[in-house]
Amino acid sequence: MGKLFHHRWHSHFSFLILIVIAGSHLHVFAQNEPEHDSLFIINSITYEGNKITKDRIIDRELMFRKGDTLPGSQLHLLMEKSRENMLNTSLFNFVNVESKSVEENTAGLDITFSFTERWYIWPWPIVEFADRNFNTWWTENRDLTRLSYGVAMRWENFRGRKENLEFILKFGYNEKYGLDYTIPYLNKKETLGLSIGANYGRTREVPLIDSINKLHYYKDEDHYVMDMVKSYVSLIYRKEIYNTQTFRLEYNFMNFADTLLIINPGFSVNDKTKLQYLSLAYSYRSDHRDFKSYPLQGHYFEFEVVKRGLGILDNGGLDVFYVQTTFRKYIQLGNRWYFASGLNSKFANDPVQPFYMERAIGYGRDIVRGYEYYVINGQNFGIFKNNLKFALLPTRQFKIKYIKTEKFSKVHYAFYLNAFLDIGYAYNLYARQELDNDLENRLLIGYGLGFDIVTYYDIVWRIEYSFNRMNEHGFFLHFTAPI
Repeated sequence: MGKLFHHRWHSHFSFLILIVIAGSHLHVFAQNEPEHDSLFIINSITYEGNKITKDRIIDRELMFRKGDTLPGSQLHLLMEKSRENMLNTSLFNFVNVESKSVEENTAGLDITFSFTERWYIWPWPIVEFADRNFNTWWTENRDLTRLSYGVAMRWENFRGRKENLEFILKFGYNEKYGLDYTIPYLNKKETLGLSIGANYGRTREVPLIDSINKLHYYKDEDHYVMDMVKSYVSLIYRKEIYNTQTFRLEYNFMNFADTLLIINPGFSVNDKTKLQYLSLAYSYRSDHRDFKSYPLQGHYFEFEVVKRGLGILDNGGLDVFYVQTTFRKYIQLGNRWYFASGLNSKFANDPVQPFYMERAIGYGRDIVRGYEYYVINGQNFGIFKNNLKFALLPTRQFKIKYIKTEKFSKVHYAFYLNAFLDIGYAYNLYARQELDNDLENRLLIGYGLGFDIVTYYDIVWRIEYSFNRMNEHGFFLHFTAPI
């Protein structure tokens, strides 16, 4: 039986490792410059269809200006990059660009961008799972009492200036009430922005400890076991189109039930049932993706430094410092073939962190596919993801005739098949043997095949069949791009 398992594992792994080998041997061929590339003068730039969005918000995403003189090949590239920039503002469902020669000057061009704006005011119904992801809830619980419900009133592109205003009212399993407001541009140069917010939440059940590589919860039917207050202010600096820096100051207040610390003394800091602390964070983001909700070409880099606990307020001696990095690369191999690779990592200076704050693999997008049912905690971790993708049906458009407004009637969609290989490792310096978390300090490998559906309003559905090193396999459902 052991030999059979080894043979199956080796066969699957050997086949999937070809994904990485293929990606690592890619070559980018530079296009030869044409012998003769005509020069063009930008005579005018016109916008059509932006009934709400201010012209200056669109101007900010342009790669050229009126009066510029550019070679035809370069202008074509800049027009396409400008169109992608406008789509990535999440203000429009469709952006088209056309150029037309000026009659009295053959070198002159009139350029027109036409837009289909999105619907901006969303009373989003909230239905959230208390578990880490849909797959965990569906497999282990399917308990409707573990759902949170409510409404998030989100006003995107508020005042036509790309501002976002959001109210949250969430009830049920986890309660949350909050307000967030983001102003992307404060100054005339449109380089400085501001984001502020505050929220309050409370819950009757919290993940208290992890053992056998899974979270175990404590619940009190009659009392709330944790209350949280958070407020923040962020200064956003975006001098260039693709690079953004953010400086964030955050205040947190935490109130824990005594029982949580009795069961797990490491849940908080120094047996403190009440904590107040400030955090400072700095992030740098460089985003060159062609379509941020489901990229096919380009690259993305993010670097974040966070310090929790500044030595003031009643913080129980909390002193956590960590660095997180993300790098993703997207390459078109051929007409309908694509490859993507991404690396996420986190490094902390202090190995001793309160349990409620310690997060590694198994949370949010930091998942090794094939291990969706598990959490692997630790102070440091790294995840290396790879995808080989085929556009089964490249982007198509259609109209729903009985819907009058193009904000909803005009739809784009695409289908993709992909093969993937993920590798991860979570390092826990204080791994406790009695908890039997045998996936900590161990190489994780997951691989499989998937089918992706992409459509408007940044909607992504992924159905994947994954394998892991424990010879477990099955279907999993996700709602974001894999890398």
